[in-house]
Amino acid sequence: MPKKALITGITGQDGSYLAELLLGKGYEVHGIIRRASTFNTGRLDSIYSDPHSGRTRLFLHYGDLSDASALARLIGKIQPDEIYNLAAQSHVRVSFDSPEYTTDITATGAVRLLEAIREAGIKTRFYQASSSEMYGKVREVPQTETTPFYPRSPYGCAKVLAYWITVNYRESYGLHASNGILFNHESPRRGETFVTRKITRAVAHIQAGLQSKLYLGNLDAKRDWGFAKEFVEAMWLMLQQDKPDDYVIATKETHSVREFLVAAFDHVGLDWQKYVEIDPRYYRPAEVDLLIGDYSKAKKQLGWEPRTRFVDLVKLMVDADIKLLKDHREGRIKVTG
Repeated sequence: MPKKALITGITGQDGSYLAELLLGKGYEVHGIIRRASTFNTGRLDSIYSDPHSGRTRLFLHYGDLSDASALARLIGKIQPDEIYNLAAQSHVRVSFDSPEYTTDITATGAVRLLEAIREAGIKTRFYQASSSEMYGKVREVPQTETTPFYPRSPYGCAKVLAYWITVNYRESYGLHASNGILFNHESPRRGETFVTRKITRAVAHIQAGLQSKLYLGNLDAKRDWGFAKEFVEAMWLMLQQDKPDDYVIATKETHSVREFLVAAFDHVGLDWQKYVEIDPRYYRPAEVDLLIGDYSKAKKQLGWEPRTRFVDLVKLMVDADIKLLKDHREGRIKVTG
């Protein structure tokens, strides 16, 4: 019998990469998707288009982290060996505009999942997608598993609650529940409203003569940027350990948004300063200035470390957006996030 995994947020960047990884390892993969009036499974197209992808072992179920009873029924029905909670309202800037919704899905959603596991009485292993945004106004550099949290957004606050409730259920009920404190991780599948993808998509459109300006906020914010496809490998490794634990997943390098801009525009031979303008609307009410994570524990205990360097990641994303635009213009595919 193959192992069964349940992924919330399977239609997102991380969820799609994780689904591919697990199917490649022979898992039966179940994903929770929200009902929408438009197709929202574009990131899973590569699985369905590849006959060798294990698509016959991929099952999608309608559901939502706001619906506790539906989550409990689904978990009881599937009886998954592993549950990966990747679903969230994950846009930091949007969380200031929708703090209540962000808290309900990102924080209370984790509580609902953990309660469903406890009440079902199954021996599943649980992964909680925690975030470097929990560190916020950082107390030390670099950040480790023992660095105190100081969140600077409703999203960061919600992730702190989800982190500690995961620890609480582990210690109170003996659940195999682990937190992955993932620093920024990007890919061609990153949503178009996130700054990295916003930049690489704009580069492709500017080069093609379809866009003249790119509007951004704080260019001095520094982040630890890695490759999402590699980061989901760390998620899986956490749930293969005998004992649950919490791990920082990062690259231990920090780069500013300005550096990302330079690398992206340089890759196609353009001067970013001719195209980029600052728009105060994109500033956050409270900014996170510097994030850089120390993944030493993950390297020692999981055998995990990043392989894709910053500049290579930027180039990879720019090339993918150029190809996506070319394919779209030639009518070969529909544009998706």
